[in-house]
This record gives sequence, structure tokens and C-alpha cells, in this order.
Amino acid sequence: MEDEKKRVIIYIDGFNFYFGLKSKNWKKYYWLDIVAFFSEFIKDYQELVEVNYFSAPSIETDKNKRQSLFFSANKLNPKFILQLGYYSSKKMKCFQCGNSIQKHEEKQTDVNIATQIIGNVIKGKSDISILVSADSDLLPPLKLLREIAPTHKVFVYFPPKRYSSELRNFCDAFLNLENYETRFKSNVFPMEVEMPNGFKLKRPDTWV
Repeated sequence: MEDEKKRVIIYIDGFNFYFGLKSKNWKKYYWLDIVAFFSEFIKDYQELVEVNYFSAPSIETDKNKRQSLFFSANKLNPKFILQLGYYSSKKMKCFQCGNSIQKHEEKQTDVNIATQIIGNVIKGKSDISILVSADSDLLPPLKLLREIAPTHKVFVYFPPKRYSSELRNFCDAFLNLENYETRFKSNVFPMEVEMPNGFKLKRPDTWV
């Protein structure tokens, strides 16, 4: 009897992924069909259960609008699960001029990723977890995951221009996404994405 396929859940650190693309000057791939892209890495003996994307709404109006278009286009696929944190602001002293400046920090992404990965394994939803990030702060929950489920596989996909030796040495397998530009190119959404109500989402003009 044929063995059951290994269930895969992907966890994307949206900020790490976005800034990786930005560092590579790959703006044209901001308008990416996330599920379609990562489906190309799924083997015949695997089954993609869902893709969890972790981010926070931008506090800048124009960026927020572009980000919302990206989220809306991807949410048309039921396997795309959006997990949102938030930005908090705090005052900091500028060491150069001595003035107080307002700094905004994204909150909850690491906690949300850790909670989802461990929770899904405890619930028995997956056999393989793929983390798309190079943030070594995520190493502790991955170590805990290994204690909870020693046979569970953890893969790490590094965003372009991102790398962590700590994550590399811990995981069962890894790859560098910047080596797969052909797959990026073939999975960009069309210029317009039509919603069920007929409304068309247009790719932001600056994403070229």
C-alpha cells in the first residue's frame, strides 16, 4: 500500500522575506503569488497543507495600500493564511543630535510564528515545517519543537540576501531562495487580479 504523503506547512517571516527581496532589488517580485511560488518546492511525496504569512500593517498610508493589495490577492487562495501583528512606537534619543526621535517597531511576528509552528505540530497537522526566514531569534522555539516531536522535520528557506548559520546548522535541510529567480519570475501575479465580486486588484506601479 502506498505511503501517505508527508504534510507540509510553511511559515513565512514577511518582514525578512520582503527586505530580502528589497536588498536584492527584486521589486518586481513583490507582486508574488505566494502559494503558487512555494508549491514549486513541494516534492511528489509531500502535500502542501497551508502557507502562513506573518506581517503587520504598515503605518505609512501608501505602503499600507500596496501591502493590502498584496494581501488581498493572496487571500484568494484558501491555503494562504495571513497572521498579522502590529507596530508600536517609542521615543528614543538620537546619539548624534541629542533630540528625541520616534521609532516604530513591529511586534508579535516572532511570537506568532513560534506559536503557530509548535501548535500545529502538537495538533498533528503536519510532518514537515518549513520556515522562511533568517532570523536566529526563532531558534529557541524550533529547539523546543524538536524536543516535543523528535521525528518532525524542520527545513529553512533563506530569503534573498539573508542567512543564519545558527538556523542552517540546526535544520534538517535548507536552501537559498535567491538561487530560484526563475520560479519567482513564473509566479508573479498578472497585472490585474480579479476578485469574486468583479473588482480588479492592480499591481502597484512602483513594483516593477
